[in-house]
Amino acid sequence: MKACVFHGPGDVRVEERQRPRPGRGEMLLEMRATGICYSDIRVYKGEKKARAGVIPGHEPVGVIAALGEGVDGFRTGQEVAVCPILACGACFFCRRGYRNRCPQRTTLGYDDDGGLAEYMLVPAAVIRVGHVFPLPAGLPPSRATLTEPMACVLNSLETCRLAAGGSLVVVGAGPMGLLHVMLARQLGVATIIVAELMDERLAHARRWGADLCLNPERDDVTSQVLAATDGLGADAVVVSTGSSQAAVGSLALARGQGVVSLFGGFPPNTNIPLDVNAIHYGEIVLTGSQNATSDQYRRALQLLTRLPQAEEINTHPFKISDGPKAYSSRLAMDGLKSLVVF
Repeated sequence: MKACVFHGPGDVRVEERQRPRPGRGEMLLEMRATGICYSDIRVYKGEKKARAGVIPGHEPVGVIAALGEGVDGFRTGQEVAVCPILACGACFFCRRGYRNRCPQRTTLGYDDDGGLAEYMLVPAAVIRVGHVFPLPAGLPPSRATLTEPMACVLNSLETCRLAAGGSLVVVGAGPMGLLHVMLARQLGVATIIVAELMDERLAHARRWGADLCLNPERDDVTSQVLAATDGLGADAVVVSTGSSQAAVGSLALARGQGVVSLFGGFPPNTNIPLDVNAIHYGEIVLTGSQNATSDQYRRALQLLTRLPQAEEINTHPFKISDGPKAYSSRLAMDGLKSLVVF
C-alpha cells in the first residue's frame, strides 16, 4: 500500500508499506479521507515531536475492510471516524472521561501509525475505549475528517463557558479559528468578533457568521471590541494562533470575569509578559484547551451533519501519491485546510 511516512522535520515521503492485518481486537480501515492539521505542520517544522518512521494523520475517516477476532458492534463496509487517542483507561483523568488528559496517552499519527495511507490499522486500545465512531447517514467522509477539529473547537467553547446570547472574540482566522466562528454561531453566541491579518480569511469569517472582522494592521482591535460590547469586553477570547503577540494582547479584549483561552499551540519555550493585575483585579480566567473528550467527539460528529458549510474549510484535496504537497500547501498558507482523499 502507499503511505506517507515522516522521517524527520521537513521530510515526509510517499513509500510502499505492507498492508496491515488486524489481530485480535483490532480493525482494518480502507481509508476514505484524512485531514492535515496545523499540528502536523508543527511536527514537519520541528516544533512538535513525532516518531521517525510513523505514518502521520490523526484526522482519519475510512470504511471497515476487516475486523479482528473479538471486535463486536461493527461490521465490514461501515464508514467510521476515529479519535486518535490511546489512553490507559484507568488513571485519574480516564476514570472521569478526560482521556485527552491521560498522562500515558499516545496518539495515532504521532506515536503510532495514522491515516495518511491507503489502509490503517486501528489498535485494540482505541476500539476498547470507544474511540471509533460510525458516520451518520449521509455525512460525506471529507466533512467527517473535521470530527477531530470540531471536537477540539467544541471543547474550547465549552471551556470558555460561553452561553447563548454571549460574545466571543476569535484571534486568528485559520481553519480552527473559522470553525470556532461556525460553531459559535450554531450554538447561539450573539456577538462574534474576529481579528486576523489576512483579508481573505476575514472574508471567510464574515461569510460564516462573524459580526465584526478586524485587521490588527489597520484597526484598533481593543477599542472596537469594547465599542461592540458596551464597553465591557467580550465574555470569551480564544487565541487560535500560536502568536505570542496575540496572546499578550488578548487580556485587554475580555470583560471582567471573562475567559481568555489559549487554543493555538505555540513554539517550544514560548514565554510572554503577563499583566497579573489585569487577571487579579478583573477576575479574568486564563486557560487553554487541547483535544477533546469522547463525548465531545460524538457530539461533534452530529454537529457536522448540521453544518454543511464546514465542508468549505477543506480547500485543497490531494491524492496519497501527492501527500507531501498537502504539507507544502499549508506551509504556504495556500487556501485553508488540506486533506488527502482516496
